[in-house]
Amino acid sequence: MLSCPQRYFCPPPSLRRCPRSHPATTVTFCTHQQPNQPATAPDAVLRTHNSKSTSILIHHLSRHGNSKSENPDLTVSNQGDDHQSHEYEKRQLAVPLEEKLNVLELSLAAKRIPQFPGSIYSTSVPPIQSLLLSENADDEEDEEEMIMRALEIRRRVTQEIFKEAMRKGKFGITYSTNLMSRIPEFIDYVMIQAAALKKLPEFQHSTFNSRVKTVIQDSNVVPLVRWLKHNQLSYPKIAKLITMSKGMLDSIRCLTEWLKSIHVKGEFLGVALWKSGDNILERSIEELDGVVEYLLSKGVRRDWMGYVVSRCPQLLSYGMEELKTRVEFYLNMGMNENDFGTMVFDYPGVLGHFTLEEMNQKVNYLKEFGLNTEDVGRLLAFRPQLMGCSIEERWKPLVKYLYYLGISRDGMRRMLTVKPMIFCFDMEANIVPKVQFFQDIGVRDDAIGDMLVKFPTLLTYSLYKKIRPVVIFLMTKAGVTEKDIGKVIALGPELLGCSIANKLEVHVKYFLSLGIGRRQLGEMIADFPLMLRYKVELLRPKYQYLRRTMVRPLRDVIEFPRFFSYSLEDRIIPRHKITVENRVNFKLRYMLACTDEEFNERVAEKVERRRKFELGILDDSVTDCQTGSGTEDDIPKSENALSHLQTSDYSAEAGTKL
Repeated sequence: MLSCPQRYFCPPPSLRRCPRSHPATTVTFCTHQQPNQPATAPDAVLRTHNSKSTSILIHHLSRHGNSKSENPDLTVSNQGDDHQSHEYEKRQLAVPLEEKLNVLELSLAAKRIPQFPGSIYSTSVPPIQSLLLSENADDEEDEEEMIMRALEIRRRVTQEIFKEAMRKGKFGITYSTNLMSRIPEFIDYVMIQAAALKKLPEFQHSTFNSRVKTVIQDSNVVPLVRWLKHNQLSYPKIAKLITMSKGMLDSIRCLTEWLKSIHVKGEFLGVALWKSGDNILERSIEELDGVVEYLLSKGVRRDWMGYVVSRCPQLLSYGMEELKTRVEFYLNMGMNENDFGTMVFDYPGVLGHFTLEEMNQKVNYLKEFGLNTEDVGRLLAFRPQLMGCSIEERWKPLVKYLYYLGISRDGMRRMLTVKPMIFCFDMEANIVPKVQFFQDIGVRDDAIGDMLVKFPTLLTYSLYKKIRPVVIFLMTKAGVTEKDIGKVIALGPELLGCSIANKLEVHVKYFLSLGIGRRQLGEMIADFPLMLRYKVELLRPKYQYLRRTMVRPLRDVIEFPRFFSYSLEDRIIPRHKITVENRVNFKLRYMLACTDEEFNERVAEKVERRRKFELGILDDSVTDCQTGSGTEDDIPKSENALSHLQTSDYSAEAGTKL
C-alpha cells in the first residue's frame, strides 16, 4: 500500500473516478486543513485505486513538485500548495483550443475508448468549467465555439442512444439510421427534456445518458414507430408524423383512436395521419367531430365517413367556414343532398384536393361546351373525377385533337354528357392509338369523328384486349373482307363492345346454321352490322315466320338483313296481312323500310295496277319504278302463280334447318 502523508492538496476530478475494480492499491488523501489547526490529528480519507490511477497520481505529483518534492516523506508546505494550485489554473487557461475540443469530446462522449489494464491516458481530463473560462474578448469566440461543439456532442450522444433503443426494439441498423436522420427536431426535443430532468431531485445526480434513456422510454416512440410501420408507412412518413407532433406523441395516439371511431381502417390509418395536414395534431377532438357532423347533415352517410376521410384526409384540416364554402359551391349548382353525398363518396377529393379558384375555372370551362350551371352540376354529380383533370394539360389538348377529327362543339358536348370519362383520359396513351388503328383498318377520316360522336364509349375500350380481337374475329370467323371491315366498324362501332364468346360467336354460328355461306354472312354484316347484336331468341321467331308463314326464300333475308331489326308483332305481321288481303307482293325492303302512310300508298298503287291489268287497259308507259315495287318480278300474274313460285323456292331449300 502506498500511503500519502498529510498534504493540503485536492486531486483533480480524474482521480476521483473508479470505473472498474481491479487488483488495487490504497492511496490515502487528507482533507484540507486550516493553517491554525494541528497537523497531528487529521481525518484520513482512504481510497482504493488501480494501477492506472496510481500511475496518474505519481505522474501528477512529479509534475507539480518543487525542489522539495524529492523528500521521501512527500511533504510540502501550505505556501507551496497554493502556488501549485495557481499554476494549475494558469496551465488550464493556456490549453490550446484544439486540445480543449478534444478534452471536451472526451468528457461528453457516450462511450470511453477501451483501455487495457495498466494503460493510462496521455493527459488527465480537467473539469469542463476550466475549459470554458475566458479572460478576454478573443476567448469569447472560443467559448461560443466550445458551447456549440458541446451541444453537437450531446446531440450525437442522444442519437446513439436513440439508435440503441431502436435496436432493442428489433429494428435494423439501416432503418434506425435513416429514421433518425429525418427527425432532428425530435432529437433536439429529447436532448432538451433530458437536460431539464436535471432539475428534478430524483435525477439530480444521474448522468445525461440515463436521462436521455428515460425520456425516450417515457415517450414510447419505439412502439409508436413499430405500429406506424405495421400500417405500411415508410420511414419518411413516420419521420414527418413524429416531427409534426413536436414531441407530443400522445396526440398521434389520440387522433388514431378517433379515426378508428369513424371507421377508418387498416393501412388508411397511417395515410390519414400523414396527409391530413400539418395542423391536424393541434386540433381538438370536438373540432373534428364538428366536421364529421356537418358532412353527415349534407348527405354523406355515416358508414361512408371512414372511406371519405381515408381518401381525402385534408378535410380534417379545414375550418368550418372553409368547409361550408366548399360544400355550398356544389349545392349551388342544383345538386340535392343525395347527389352531393354520392358525389363525395365516389370521389372524396372533390372537396379537399383543389382550391376554390381551380374549381371555379374548371366549371367555367365546362360551360363553354354549351352547358348551363345545372347541367354542369348533374355532370359533376355523375362523374366528379372531372374536377381532378387539368385544363391546360388534359382538356385543351383533347379538344384540339377532337376538332382536328372534325367533331364540332355540339359533338363534343354529346361526348361529354354521354361518356364524361373520356375527358379524364390521357390523350396520347388512350385516344390517339385507337384513332390510328381505325385509320389503319380503312375507316375514313371524316367517318371517325361521326363514329366517336355516335358511340363515345368506344374510346373507353382497351385496344389490345377488346378492339383488336373483335376486328380479327369479324375478318376470320364472320367472313368480313379487309375491304369492308372499315365500313363495318364505321356503321356499327357498338360491335367492338360485344363479347366474342358470349355474343358474336353465338350469332355467327346461328346464321351459318341457316344455310348462309360465310362470304354471304360477311356481306350481310357489311350491309347491317348490328344484326350481330340482337339476341338469338328474337331472331329465331322472325326467321321462322319469314319462311313458314310468309313463304319467302332465304335469298330475301340475305338481300335485306335489316329485316331482323323490325318488330315481329308491330310491323312484320300487320303488313304481311295487308299484302295478303290485297293480293299484292313486295320485296322486304319496300314492305318494311317505310312509314305506314308510304306503305298504304304503295299497296293502293299495286291494287290499281292489278285492276287495270285484269281489265286489259294497263298503260305500258307506267313503269315499275313509279309503283314503288322496284322490279318487274314483284308483279305476279295471279295469287296461285305467286304461291306456286314461293312454294317451289321453299321446297328447294327444304333441307335447311331453322
